[in-house]
Amino acid sequence: MQVSAPAKINLFLKVLRSRPDGFHEIETFISPISLCDQIKIDKNKRGQGISFRCDDPSVPRGSENLAVRAANAFFTATQTKPAVSIVLKKIIPHGAGLGGGSSDAAAVLLALNQLFATKLSRQKLAKLGSTIGSDVPFFIFESAAVCTGRGEIVTPRKLTQQLSILLVKPDFGVSTPWTYRRWQNSRELPGISYVQQDFRGQKLHNDLERPVFEKFVFLARIKMWLLQQKEVAAALMSGSGSTIFAVLRPNADVDLLAKRVRKELDREIWTCVCETL
Repeated sequence: MQVSAPAKINLFLKVLRSRPDGFHEIETFISPISLCDQIKIDKNKRGQGISFRCDDPSVPRGSENLAVRAANAFFTATQTKPAVSIVLKKIIPHGAGLGGGSSDAAAVLLALNQLFATKLSRQKLAKLGSTIGSDVPFFIFESAAVCTGRGEIVTPRKLTQQLSILLVKPDFGVSTPWTYRRWQNSRELPGISYVQQDFRGQKLHNDLERPVFEKFVFLARIKMWLLQQKEVAAALMSGSGSTIFAVLRPNADVDLLAKRVRKELDREIWTCVCETL
């Protein structure tokens, strides 16, 4: 079975408060996007256990990998004999704020539920996914959604319109736990815009820009540069970074914009043109 695991962007992310369990209470509006990892998952008829392979050597193996953890959680919860082969083609960069690992985990849960005909509801799969990562339940519902709690309470909500997006990521990642630890005592940088942006009724804002930009000033520079480009209607960091995304105006020449990003900011920077789903 071949399945796609889409990335995501946070169009709105508000941090409300710290929680006694060490997490933070948030409210966020997330959309899946057309950038996807590819996963081939099949029953292993020749042996037992979980076989996992990935074309990216930097991706964790074993129980550190969220896709493997998802498979283990599924077989434990359903009391099904583990016998499966998972092959992951990694396309979504990690440490990017795009939810690649969480999406892989959700895709594995959805695929195994179909492959082994266990007929778990999305709600049960989401609850199982919440034990793996806060973003996993969002991907289970395969829809844009408002997510609350630590992110695991998912209310699907359709986007009013499809958005054309340019993703821009430098050659470093940002740790999500580190970002949240710094949120409360972080400060805004002078000359950087953190205000809410509006594009055709969609509000765009991210409270985590403050702690991330304070240390990774280049990300703040990318955002401000994008906001100055005629093709760009809005620009925002996704999740805890390090990806900055631009919402593009109609008929924008996105290839020309991507070339300008590499010419004026960093010739090695990663860019990707995609759309909200």
